[in-house]
Amino acid sequence: MVKTFMTIAGLVLCVTGVKAQDMLQVQGTSPDLYLTHMVKKGETFYSLGRSYSISPKDIATENSVPFDKGLQLGQQVKIPLNNVNFTQKGDAVAGYTPVYHKVEEKETLYRLSVNHNKVPLDNIRHWNNLSGDGLKKDSYVIIGFLKNGSATAPVASTPPVTTPPPATTPVTTAPATPPVNGTPTPATKPEPVVTAPVVTPPPATTPPPATTPEPVKQPETKPATSLPSSASFEQLYMQQTNNGKSVTTEKGPGGWFKSNAATGKYYALHNTAQRGTIIKVTNPLNGKFIYAKVLESIPQIKQNAGLIIKLSDSALEALGTNDAKFYVELNYED
Repeated sequence: MVKTFMTIAGLVLCVTGVKAQDMLQVQGTSPDLYLTHMVKKGETFYSLGRSYSISPKDIATENSVPFDKGLQLGQQVKIPLNNVNFTQKGDAVAGYTPVYHKVEEKETLYRLSVNHNKVPLDNIRHWNNLSGDGLKKDSYVIIGFLKNGSATAPVASTPPVTTPPPATTPVTTAPATPPVNGTPTPATKPEPVVTAPVVTPPPATTPPPATTPEPVKQPETKPATSLPSSASFEQLYMQQTNNGKSVTTEKGPGGWFKSNAATGKYYALHNTAQRGTIIKVTNPLNGKFIYAKVLESIPQIKQNAGLIIKLSDSALEALGTNDAKFYVELNYED
């Protein structure tokens, strides 16, 4: 009997352990991603392991704590996120618990992807219903899901729920009974009406809207144009350059980077053009050209030395080349 009671108590601790956390917020960067958990009364390596779907010994190793020593009340524990308890597949939603990232100053969707196991940009957009070109500082973006976790986290785009105050049932007092044989009969005291309290669920935290791919250190964003959002990059280029009359020309070597951009959409890294500028890129060897949108500046690393532009990989085929470096001519807003 006692053994059965202890088993049930252990399962209850397992289920409630992670629910006590307000939101699952990722910490660290690839490949060392983790969650933090404050130890509650009665929690052990085993109960945390069941709550976060990970080996208890992995938790002990991550925190450099001897497994046989146990946990202390109020202790901050790192919960590693790996391929055992964490998924970033595009369809990983039902039955899993969202893991959020808090957007930092000037952080882009591209940099967010790189720092979190290079999660596909399309997956982040799908999970967060993203649109536009920028992430808002201090917003929360889903970057993956805890497998079989019992944690509860806010659901994106859900407005706070307001519960009306409980209805009050009027209490009617029965009139006093007329006197019998000259002796008045006291009025019957009504039974008290008990109204069950209505529990108002806490408002769901809504991560503010975020956006589309862009790496770090962006130059100042270009002002919005009067063209509709469905306008092509060529139309934007023509507007920015006054139909090709006000352009700056630049020639030199180009490189490429891997991107998950949609077919026919080309993106670029450039050191002087503002973010949002459309650059016409021409391959002078065959006359082929494309229009690419600037995301940010070229990272200052050895392999990028001397490059005047870096293009998303899908642009290489359109330009008729497959070389790691290739000669290009650039035209963009003066």
